[in-house]
Amino acid sequence: MESLIVHPKDQKQLNAVKAILKALDVSFKRELSSPYNPEFVAKIKRGEKAAQAGKSVKVDVENLWK
Repeated sequence: MESLIVHPKDQKQLNAVKAILKALDVSFKRELSSPYNPEFVAKIKRGEKAAQAGKSVKVDVENLWK
């Protein structure tokens, strides 16, 4: 059988599509997607944890270009 990928513009359209599919007894599954690369997200999270643990460097803005 053929699969369709639907890109609703907002929550209202998403709710309408879900309601139609349920009314027609069409099975569907939800997949959450992120515009960010998973490796990039992991690096950011590691950096946040390191900063919370005190493993960060403070830069004095006044002396940044000296």
